[in-house]
Amino acid sequence: MSINLAEDEVSDNKLREYTFTSKDFERICKLIYKHAGISLSSSKQNMVYSRLVRRLRVNGFGSFKVYLDYLECGDLVELEAFTNALTTNLTAFFREQHHFPILQQHIEKQKNHQKIQLWCSASSTGEEPYSMAMAMVELFRSFTPPVHILATDLDTNVLATAQQGIYSLEKLDKLPKEKLRQFFQKGKGNHAGSARVRPELRNLITFRQLNLLEENWSIRGRFDAIFCRNVMIYFDKLTQYTILKKFEPLLANDGLLFAGHSESFQHAADLFKLREKTVYELANKQRVKNA
Repeated sequence: MSINLAEDEVSDNKLREYTFTSKDFERICKLIYKHAGISLSSSKQNMVYSRLVRRLRVNGFGSFKVYLDYLECGDLVELEAFTNALTTNLTAFFREQHHFPILQQHIEKQKNHQKIQLWCSASSTGEEPYSMAMAMVELFRSFTPPVHILATDLDTNVLATAQQGIYSLEKLDKLPKEKLRQFFQKGKGNHAGSARVRPELRNLITFRQLNLLEENWSIRGRFDAIFCRNVMIYFDKLTQYTILKKFEPLLANDGLLFAGHSESFQHAADLFKLREKTVYELANKQRVKNA
């Protein structure tokens, strides 16, 4: 394996602006795991190079070794940029659409609550929390439903995009025309080709930066539903369990935890049990209630 890797490095580096060795990749893997809990496989080497080479250019570093030495000295601003560069932010409006009717049915039962609290824990560029907000507006038939949505993400760049709520029409082309008319304002003049979410929708959401690996979250529950979809796949089982353990006391006793289509929390059966496809509930509601 190591011999093949070395041969690949030689052939790849002939075409690269910077030399990128297996040792560089190993150091990057350790850094991103320590800071963000992300486990990178060896197949991600080309992706890692293409995303980080921009950081070398921007900062004027002559090699990956010098850049990584600088990161390991603890520059927090560049460490954030490093993490942002390696974070995958694939998302879409109403992705895994079957979850939203389930969310609506669940919240329908909670309508007597004074305030509905929802959390999107990996909001990326905002499509997911805005989809949650649209679902709530439709459920309550009002742009001022008794709902608050907390939307968090590690990546500060995507959070800035989410807060603006401006999207190209290409990103909106799969939404039904009725939803486009109801929830978006099309840009004109210099803003043609894009649309902004209606301010009433934006007002339902608070965007905040949060690293799920932080020991202490400045978040208070309890949430009627938590969306943590398509983010756990980047963590190993131990890290997943640690995060799920912290979700447990933040979820209401009858709350729901939504996972991604390729994610399973069977290794945390003492915390959550499967209710239906990729939707979980607390495994021991009485224990949490008395906690």
